[in-house]
Amino acid sequence: MAKILLVEDDASAAQFAITWLTDENYLVEWASDGAKALDLLAIADFDVILLDWELPKHSGYEILRHLRDRGNRTPVIMLTGKGTVKDKEMGLDGGADDYLAKPYDLSELCARIRVQLRKTATTTGDKLSLRDIILDPREFRVTKGGKAVELLPKEFMLLEFFLRNPDRVFSADAVMRRVWQSDSESTTNAFRSALKRLRRKLDPDETEADIIETVHGVGYRLNSK
Repeated sequence: MAKILLVEDDASAAQFAITWLTDENYLVEWASDGAKALDLLAIADFDVILLDWELPKHSGYEILRHLRDRGNRTPVIMLTGKGTVKDKEMGLDGGADDYLAKPYDLSELCARIRVQLRKTATTTGDKLSLRDIILDPREFRVTKGGKAVELLPKEFMLLEFFLRNPDRVFSADAVMRRVWQSDSESTTNAFRSALKRLRRKLDPDETEADIIETVHGVGYRLNSK
């Protein structure tokens, strides 16, 4: 369940998109203006940002430059009524990864999101795979060694996050910034409890070393070997 930031000042358009994306098993946070977007980006991390060009307080282009100037490489899809070649060139040269002119079809938007997510993950089609684990984000299914693994939503999100970032070490806070809602009051204990359940479900007989291993004093890592 990838985490998406939607920056859109049209409330009705935003709610329609949020409903659609949620039904596609994405975790969506919404910012209605540029200032709120910058606030969310300061406290949370996202897998994809859907960024309107014309916004109150800060334009989409200003937000894009703010991200790229600070080294943030999160994929950005610009959503805008500006459809000229010059406008597209400006957005792409400014650091956008894709550009979708309004009005857009939400099925096409989801396809473009999947393209961005595939760029940074080991995939089989739209599925994530590593070792004998296969995760299907669209169908909310996980198998290990060909056998179904039943996960709760937060466990699923944790596994998806680690599968998208194999062999990288993350602190508990870093994982929570990506997997939990920004306004969540969950603690690191909630994260550790969810991780413990996930480990147990992936290896109920405890016959393997931790697939998601603890790097003592640093954080957690999904071991691809």
